[in-house]
Amino acid sequence: MTGTWQVGIDVGGTFTDVVALRPDTGDFRTAKVQSRAAEPADGLHAALAAVGLNWTEVADLIHGTTLITNAIVEGHLSKVALITTAGFGDSLAIGRQNRRYLYRLDLPPKATPQVPDERRIELSERLDADGSILTAPTDEALADAIAQATACDAEAIAVSLLHAYANPAHEELMGAALRNSEYPVALSHRVNPEAREYERTATTVLSASVMPRAAAYLEKLETATPDGSRLHLFHSSGGMAAPAALRELPLGLALSGPAAGVAAASKIAADLGIENAISLDMGGTTTDVCLIAAGRAEISVNRSLGDHPLRQPMVAIESIGAGGGSIARLNMGAVEVGPDSAGAVPGPACYGQGGTDATVTDANLVLGYLEPGQQLGESIRLDPAAAQTALQPVAAAAGVSVTEAAYGIVRVANATMVRALNRVTVERGIDGRACDLLAFGGAGPMHAVALARAFGIRRVIVPAASSVFSAVGCVTAEMQYTQQQTVRMASEDWDAKRLALLQAETTARLSAPLRDAGHRADQIKTEFVASIRYSGQSYATEITNPALEDPQSLGRQFREIHHRLYGFATEEAWELYALRCTVSLPREVAVDTRTPHRDPAQPSTSAPCWFGGRDPVDTPRYDRTAVAPGQGIAGPAIIEDSWSTTVVPPGAAATVDPQGHLLIDVGEAS
Repeated sequence: MTGTWQVGIDVGGTFTDVVALRPDTGDFRTAKVQSRAAEPADGLHAALAAVGLNWTEVADLIHGTTLITNAIVEGHLSKVALITTAGFGDSLAIGRQNRRYLYRLDLPPKATPQVPDERRIELSERLDADGSILTAPTDEALADAIAQATACDAEAIAVSLLHAYANPAHEELMGAALRNSEYPVALSHRVNPEAREYERTATTVLSASVMPRAAAYLEKLETATPDGSRLHLFHSSGGMAAPAALRELPLGLALSGPAAGVAAASKIAADLGIENAISLDMGGTTTDVCLIAAGRAEISVNRSLGDHPLRQPMVAIESIGAGGGSIARLNMGAVEVGPDSAGAVPGPACYGQGGTDATVTDANLVLGYLEPGQQLGESIRLDPAAAQTALQPVAAAAGVSVTEAAYGIVRVANATMVRALNRVTVERGIDGRACDLLAFGGAGPMHAVALARAFGIRRVIVPAASSVFSAVGCVTAEMQYTQQQTVRMASEDWDAKRLALLQAETTARLSAPLRDAGHRADQIKTEFVASIRYSGQSYATEITNPALEDPQSLGRQFREIHHRLYGFATEEAWELYALRCTVSLPREVAVDTRTPHRDPAQPSTSAPCWFGGRDPVDTPRYDRTAVAPGQGIAGPAIIEDSWSTTVVPPGAAATVDPQGHLLIDVGEAS
């Protein structure tokens, strides 16, 4: 290796965040540049230049991206041919019995299947639920299915055969037959080796539909990566992976950037000894919240993205359409915020790029929280007059002043975020009022205290480097691979030998990329999470650090957690439904954000801000980089750096800890 720097780069819709760390000297640099969606390699070069580096100086570049998330949400998906078991070609169209809109009979009850009838191909083969072969596919049947798939104008092929999670033999035959074709191929036993036929098939199709886009993106980045530098990408289950692994499993890049922010928040929660925390990442388009318990982010396997089921182990992020660029309007006399956004172009009206709709960012500028004339990126400068003009129609329609309209917009956005906090805490058996709120992202620290007060949280933490926090998560990430496998082992018919074999096979498969990179087996960490349910239950309860070698102890673990979550537990028979394995390679990369001792900072200026009272309040503004460790700042106050603004309203008080984190006692609204 010729490079010495560790670099994390998170590419968002509007801005690209970069964090650079040189471990041998402790040198730490951060910057933001405007994103360059058309040429990702140019964007990475621009980000590196912003911190004074050339790519040849970088040992490891860890990259978070919204490429796959945006492709799914915006519908930019490749055409897919689906090969499935004879008699099950319509499973994708049938889906589940639930309606998307329970009380809207005028709307379609379910989304249109991603693969139309003419591209759904049935193969004569059949497995039993335990993986036993009932009908083996003939060479003629395989050839006929491939001929149909390659003749139907498809750009990628998905193979999802019945019970392939229990025995992948037939899918492997199809994969081998397609190996030399020009089409990307997604096999369900590789993408999601679990029962739930509809979700497994839908996830495999979705994976195939983004494979061409992911392959082209990764090829550009790998071509741009100089010799002597390693490229990694942050994936949605909370670690980084090599491009080769994600080329075959591109859904690992869904929620890539938000997952990096949660990973960094988890590390800070663990470092500060916080039992339960909620991460709040508010960007331009969405706000992402996630529960962190005992220093670990919650993982979910059953998600949806853009109306598509997505069954993969992912950080359990709750995303809502309430970001800084979310558009505000009056709907039947009530203020409504989002989910549509002004996006990167033209962006909020105050960016001066042609936007005319009122947004949350415009409201924050009108209220005085953002500094007029502040420059963002290479060319954006905040224009308060443009924000006033954008909010005027909303204010006129509501019969209030522009300032009152701005305050109403911010309160509605906060109320939307409160509902998201409920979903990640109360609905999961956690008292959210006992959590700390970790706020970061471009807009999170502006809203955090008001949001915490509305929810009942007593303390807000705004971490050092909060505006580039997802990039911090990238640079400190560890190599990690995760997969969940259906097991279905009954407690009264425990098969320790089969379970040990499954653990060994899964560990070997997931750790192969790490071994291929030259890492020893004793350097690789392996963790299992068991999903257990009572016989007859539809959904399972997750057990961290399960006693897999002792079914009696495992049963006790299950009953204790089931009672805590649902208020009861019985002695009925249970089953080990699924097993999730995570292999990781810990990295000793730590970001030192310690603040040097200095005299307490004085306000750099003051300006009127509106906090909902009858009149604006003269509010001092502090340069965050000048605030001394231990210095207390009573609200009202604005604490800002080049990229981030923290609002400390009246009644709240902030302190800077030795690591540079802002600790805010939210107090009482005055």
